[in-house]
Amino acid sequence: MPSWRLDEAAVDRLYRGANAARWQLRPAAFADALEQSARRAFPEPPDHRALERHLRALHLEDLALACACAEGIEMAWDHFIREFRPLLYRAADAIDPSGGSRELADSLYGELFGLTERNGERRSHFRYFHGRSSLATWLRAVLSQRHVDRIRSIRRMDPVPADDATDAIAATSRPLNPRREQYLSLMRRCLASAMAALAPRDRLRLGCYYAEELTLAQIGKALGEHEATVSRHLARTRRAIREHVEGELRDCEGFTEAQVTECFDAVVSDPGALDLADVLGTEPAGKNVMPERST
Repeated sequence: MPSWRLDEAAVDRLYRGANAARWQLRPAAFADALEQSARRAFPEPPDHRALERHLRALHLEDLALACACAEGIEMAWDHFIREFRPLLYRAADAIDPSGGSRELADSLYGELFGLTERNGERRSHFRYFHGRSSLATWLRAVLSQRHVDRIRSIRRMDPVPADDATDAIAATSRPLNPRREQYLSLMRRCLASAMAALAPRDRLRLGCYYAEELTLAQIGKALGEHEATVSRHLARTRRAIREHVEGELRDCEGFTEAQVTECFDAVVSDPGALDLADVLGTEPAGKNVMPERST
């Protein structure tokens, strides 16, 4: 019967492939990291051959280093600081050339080391690294998300305009679909499901582009991608979200094509309390769920 856990021989092969012994990392700890990575990749346990094939494709050396740092192994942490601090500073400078993001880079070390405890166990943010990307790419993505979170926190403190202010939001007089509340609830659930199915890097691009209104070039600098690559990924992600939501409405709710269209039209005409910031940090707009805007 398929299991999330590989046998000892397979774990040993991956352990040696990751050169994990250099950090004096316990094989059992590395096996736990492999299991968590597999659980993130598959909805159900695959057969052992497919599982080992998937795990072999991971950035195993990076996973072993992250696991050793999470375990508090000093030599691994020293190596991480020496090799990855310059990378984090370069990423911080790309996000904010004025140097304002270096503080975020420095504060990230506390999360990675694990200054907080839960049930007597030190909680290191390294445990969220599963080896599907390189450790360098993951660190840039985490730093970019911290930057997004900080901007969002600052914006929440901005005062709401008065009703008679020139920038106040005008009330709509458009008649509402009588099933609007039902459609909003369905769309909120479907969007949450669609977002959960996305890779973390795809969610990060969406948050930077729609919530923070960063340009393609700015996102590319933050993530180490060409702006054309960012644009292609955003277009692909928008299509995936739209298809996922439509599929949920058809397959789970039994909607016809006409009802799917009506649901989208009702939500787009007046999204009301439907705020993608609750799910991801993006702003809903347009019939295509997340339309293009100028860079």
